[in-house]
Amino acid sequence: MPQHVLPAPARTAGRIFAWILGAVLLLAVVAAGWIGVRGVLAANHLLAAQALVEDIATDLDNLADAEAVTAQLTEHSGSARELTSDPVWQTASGLPWVGPQLAAVASVAAGVDDIATGTVAPLAASADGLTANAFLPADGRIDTAAFASFAEPAAQAAENTAKVLADVTAIDRTPLAAPLAEIVAEFETLVGDAATTTDSIARAALLLPPMLGADGPRQHLLITQNNAEWRSLGGIAGATSVIRTDAGAVTFAEHLSTADYSSYPTSVLDLGDYGPIYSQKPGRFIHNVTQVPDFALTGALAAELAAREGVEVSSVISTDPVALSYLLAATGPVQLPSGDTLTADNAVQLLLNEVYLRYEDPQMQDAFFASAAAAVFEALTTGATDPTALLGALARAGDEHRLLLWSADEAEQALLAETTLAGAPPVSDSSVARLGVYLNDGTGSKMDFYMAPDVSLTWSGCTAGPRTLDVKITLQNDAPADAATSLPAYITGDGAFGVEAGLVRTVGEVYIPEGFEVVSSANSNGSGFGGGLVDGRQVLSYTLDTTSGETGEILISLRTTADVPRAEAWVTPTADAALFPVVDATCG
Repeated sequence: MPQHVLPAPARTAGRIFAWILGAVLLLAVVAAGWIGVRGVLAANHLLAAQALVEDIATDLDNLADAEAVTAQLTEHSGSARELTSDPVWQTASGLPWVGPQLAAVASVAAGVDDIATGTVAPLAASADGLTANAFLPADGRIDTAAFASFAEPAAQAAENTAKVLADVTAIDRTPLAAPLAEIVAEFETLVGDAATTTDSIARAALLLPPMLGADGPRQHLLITQNNAEWRSLGGIAGATSVIRTDAGAVTFAEHLSTADYSSYPTSVLDLGDYGPIYSQKPGRFIHNVTQVPDFALTGALAAELAAREGVEVSSVISTDPVALSYLLAATGPVQLPSGDTLTADNAVQLLLNEVYLRYEDPQMQDAFFASAAAAVFEALTTGATDPTALLGALARAGDEHRLLLWSADEAEQALLAETTLAGAPPVSDSSVARLGVYLNDGTGSKMDFYMAPDVSLTWSGCTAGPRTLDVKITLQNDAPADAATSLPAYITGDGAFGVEAGLVRTVGEVYIPEGFEVVSSANSNGSGFGGGLVDGRQVLSYTLDTTSGETGEILISLRTTADVPRAEAWVTPTADAALFPVVDATCG
């Protein structure tokens, strides 16, 4: 049965209720009389509310029933709020020790009710017709009106959730008992998840109608990255296609081989600080537009290069064969003109390796890629696609930085900002120090299919004052021992760029977090480091060569005085779906 788009915030609210139950029960033990009784009553209401949330999350086929259940939910959450905010409770909140505990529980109960009444309820009430099936064409068109009508309530829900998050973040946890402090921290995390979800829904409701041509015909450039030849954002631009949208109708217009694009002696756009680091190459060749770790610049470069070939596009979308395999899990297998059956299980192997073993002519390879893209597109737009699986596939691809989007329209690009789809460089904040760990092929080959990267982060200590963060990058070469002679020249590169066949050269960059300085760095090849500055941020670059069966290492030690509890590295997505491109380390 079709699933409604609301289960994510609903499930989040359910987890919130479960945690606040623990807080109320804790206070029922330490408080007496009136407060203790009301605490138990509030716990009962929250328990009932939790059961209702589970009903909302699991069965939303009938909107009327969903609204009725939501009404019961808000009644119970409102009662819990009332029971923890009466004059006696408020007065007791001024007492030593127990007072801050009571105040914290009241604040969280209020937050629970605000989520129920200001987020879950309005989304359920206004989502008529917006099931997962709304993302699929009916009679060749996607109904853009369903998304447009949902935009305002979705924006209000997102604003409400953001306010709840600000309120719970402001709770002083210093005087709280350890169990309650933990519950408040978990509540903040869960509301943060809900804020992210509702914000994404609100942005999508505004963005999808114009992207689907609700305001007039649009052309989009689809880039399929090839992870067998690394670039910072994943892989080279292995193929491009033009997709047209008009009043919700989506058509596959044409395929552009990368051989159709011209190359230029200088960059077609100003690369700023990226220019010297990447030798201006991202703006000279279509293959290299994904070398800059900022998809806003990548999209602008790709659009400009396409325009110089007479193809005007208003946006650029990027994906890769791994993301394609996720989509195939929703569409089911598709047949290719070659006679192959493309499935979720064989897509990566077939598109990133086997095609090169089968066809030596690059034009034949491009034709194969084009036929695969067209077949999957047709399955998505005309086949019996599982809508829930499709949404899951798109969400997973976005989380793994394998689905990226840029729009030439400033308002649309602003909606994309601060989402994973924007493909922006990692930026640190007060709680997380973020690094960029990017991998680029230096061989001119498709040998990165055989490379297994691993990135780890380790804090040296968690005490106040200066401390270090150790970054370890391991590159393991799993190519056949006789790769130089057993693999086609197109895979090995055949020494065309000065790297002998069978050898894999990786050119990597590490974008250092703001407020960190490099203490030491080492390359197992024995070579040094280069780099530069991007927007005042230090970038270390290195070259690491590995032969078949060899493992190379890069070790970097960073020092900071900032009291930041977590570190996070954003790593180039590879051909291995098991390697999640975000690695973190928590201090303590």
